[in-house]
Amino acid sequence: MSFPDKPIAQLLGSNGPVHAVTYSAGSGTYILTGSSDRSIRLYNPQPTTGTAGTPAKSKDHGFVTKPGTSSPSIPEGRLIQTYAEHGYEVLSLACAADNARFASSGGDRTVFLWDVTTAQTLRRFGGGHTAGVGGRVNCVCFAGEGDSLVVSGGFDTTVRVWDTRSGQGAGAKPIQSFTEARDAISALAVRGPEILAASVDGRVRTYDVRTGRMTTDVISGTAGVTSLSLTRDGRSVLVGALDSRLRLLDRENGTCLRTYTSEEKGPMWRNEELRVQSLLGGRERFVVAGDEMDINSTTEEGLQKSSKGATPDGRVWAWDLLTGRVVATVTVPWGPPGAATSSRSIGRDGREKERRNVTSCLAWQDGGWGDQFCVGGTSGVVTVFGPR
Repeated sequence: MSFPDKPIAQLLGSNGPVHAVTYSAGSGTYILTGSSDRSIRLYNPQPTTGTAGTPAKSKDHGFVTKPGTSSPSIPEGRLIQTYAEHGYEVLSLACAADNARFASSGGDRTVFLWDVTTAQTLRRFGGGHTAGVGGRVNCVCFAGEGDSLVVSGGFDTTVRVWDTRSGQGAGAKPIQSFTEARDAISALAVRGPEILAASVDGRVRTYDVRTGRMTTDVISGTAGVTSLSLTRDGRSVLVGALDSRLRLLDRENGTCLRTYTSEEKGPMWRNEELRVQSLLGGRERFVVAGDEMDINSTTEEGLQKSSKGATPDGRVWAWDLLTGRVVATVTVPWGPPGAATSSRSIGRDGREKERRNVTSCLAWQDGGWGDQFCVGGTSGVVTVFGPR
C-alpha cells in the first residue's frame, strides 16, 4: 500500500493547541481530541454533505477550492459531543475496547474515567489528598481484563495502576505504584501483564505485574524518551527520543533493530525539545512521526513564503519500517481562516509574530491497521489523512 497522504477531513472547534488524539476502538469510526482549552471533543471524521458551509468533495482530490482563494478547502468533520470537566489542559486520551468508556488526564493531576454516551465522569483518580499524585499526568491507558484497570504516569515520576471498579472516587489509592524513574513519565504502553513506561531520564522500563520483575532499556544517556508504540505481536517497540531519532527495539534482548532519522540530502526532521508522538501504521509497514519544525523554516522557498505572510504549515514524516528510508513527508495545513487559533500572535514586545504548526500528536485508525490516520498540534485543528 502507498502512504495515505490525502487530507480528507479537518476537525474544528478547539480554542487552543491539541495535545491528544485517539480513534475509537475496533474499526475506528470516531475520533477523540483533547486540547489546551480543557475540553475533549468527539468527532465523526466523515464530512457532512449537502449542507450549507460544508465544501463538497471533488471527483479528483476529495476537496474543492473556495471561490476567491488559491488553496483547496478540506471538508469539515462532524462534532458529536464535548466533554468538559477538566480544569487544566488535556494531555492524554485512551478509549476502552467496548467504546462505552474512555480515560483522560492532564494538568489537573487527575485521571478521569468517562461514560461516552452521557458525557459524565464515572470515576476520578488522583484528585484526593490520599492518592499523592504530584504534577500533571502526561499519559493514561487501559489495562486488565475487560479494561478494568487504568494506568497513569506523569510529572512526579511515578506509574500508578487504578482499579476502575473501586467506589472510593477521587480519594482512592492506586492498587500498584512504580517509582523507579528519575524523571517524568512521558508515555505508556500495555500488553497483557506488562506495563512499558518511557521516561525523560532516557529509559524505558518494563514491569511484569505478575512476576514482579522490572527490566530497563537505556535509550539515551542525555535525551528523554517521549513516545512508545508496540508492534501487534509485542516483540518489538518503537521508541521516540529527544535526539531526533526513532528506534525500533527488540524487546527480548534490547537490540536496536533499526533507526529512523533525516536522510543526508533532504529536509530535516527534528525532535529535540517537545513531546512529539511517533507510531506504527499501515499494517506496520510505516513508521510515522510528527515534527517540531514547520515547512517554512526548513527551505529557502519556505523562508521567502514566510516573510510574505504564508501560513506555517506543519509536517508528518513516514519511513519504511524495514529499510529505514523516508517514504513521505506530508504537509499538515494550519487550517481554514478563522476556524482555529490564529497562526499569528502578539509577542511581549507588542509586535505580531508568526506561530509554528508543531505536529505533536498522532493516531492511526484500528491501532495502525486501518486506512487513515489523524494528526493534531499547535494550530488547534486536527487533520485526517486517507488514501488517494
